[in-house]
Amino acid sequence: MIRRFCLYGFLKNQRYFEPFLILAFLDKGLGFATIGLLVAVREGTTSLLEIPSGALADLWGRRRSMVLSFAAYVTSFLLLGAADRWLWLAAGMVLFGIGDAFRTGTHKAMILTWLEREGRLSEKTAVYGQTRSWSKLGSAASIPISMAVVWISGDYQAVFFVSVIPALADLVNLALYPAFLEGPAQGADFGAVWRHMRAALLAALQLHPLRRLVAESMGYEGYVKVAKDYLQPVVKAVALAAGLGMILPTGLDEPARVALLAGPLYFLVHILSAAASRGAGWYSNWAGGDEAAARRLWSGLALLSALLLLASLAGWAALFILALAAVIVLQNLWRPLLVSRFHQVAASDQVATVLSIESQAKSLSGMVLAPLVGLAVELAGNGTIRFWPVAALGLLLGIGFRATARRDAAQG
Repeated sequence: MIRRFCLYGFLKNQRYFEPFLILAFLDKGLGFATIGLLVAVREGTTSLLEIPSGALADLWGRRRSMVLSFAAYVTSFLLLGAADRWLWLAAGMVLFGIGDAFRTGTHKAMILTWLEREGRLSEKTAVYGQTRSWSKLGSAASIPISMAVVWISGDYQAVFFVSVIPALADLVNLALYPAFLEGPAQGADFGAVWRHMRAALLAALQLHPLRRLVAESMGYEGYVKVAKDYLQPVVKAVALAAGLGMILPTGLDEPARVALLAGPLYFLVHILSAAASRGAGWYSNWAGGDEAAARRLWSGLALLSALLLLASLAGWAALFILALAAVIVLQNLWRPLLVSRFHQVAASDQVATVLSIESQAKSLSGMVLAPLVGLAVELAGNGTIRFWPVAALGLLLGIGFRATARRDAAQG
């Protein structure tokens, strides 16, 4: 089953629009604040449905929920590629949010169910790191395809349509998972869903360790989710700079030039992210446990955000790109540790719901941060300097969570 789990992650991340999502929206005539609102629509939808979808996954069936998720993705990608009006784009983002809501947390719970059945629960950090590394390898493998699509079509929109193919393939893969991975599947009547959801939510609110983990997810995961997209406009500015004429042929149109620079960069980021996820188990052991490893990663976020701030204020686009790419890579070391920490404190029959609560909190964070950061960037000026709010937010979060880590661990 580990191979099937890895295949799921590999296909899931064949999202050929990701390196060009912001550029595709800019190409439709949208501004950063408007794009931030679209992201907020997606994250708000996910946040609204996250806990109910987790409870449904635990009670109605996790495999069924995953199939529903990918059906929503397919419809979303078609809409985002075809639409040019904000209302239709927002509808596409709503469907995207539905897909995320019914997916996040659920597949992790399926992996943990299988590990428990096989008597391999002690390997959870390493196994999840392995499956996540295949997700990142999937992202890396998607880059040459996305580059080719943009190069051939000369259009950022075509990548949405091509992304439908692997989403359909993953839907079939999930539908053929063994039946026992549905989970307890006690029945999904409204009363049962509400009682299950309420029990998990109360646990997340009342237990200090769970509250801390939810807050950390809102900080780290929510920040990276919003910040990572600002890599695209900086890469575009560098790709179109006259000084790169010796590297990138000046005769190419804009999408082709951007693809030639963005493609290799994102490929490298995904390869390094895969290595980071695969090494999560080793890193946890080296640091002295998941908690100690997490504290070190908060320090890492603060340091990289300081470099981002320096690069923004000094106008050093290359340093900005490198520092933000490193933040993205670091998050893929962070994520397996976070899931493992959640599993240590959550009841086994509430894992999917608790992870959905975590994902909801992360989505809520993204919903709030995306339009605020987008507006701040628009008001901050022109050039690389306008991205200083992105850097400042990461610095505040890194310092704040690192400073409170030991105190909160003692209280837990």
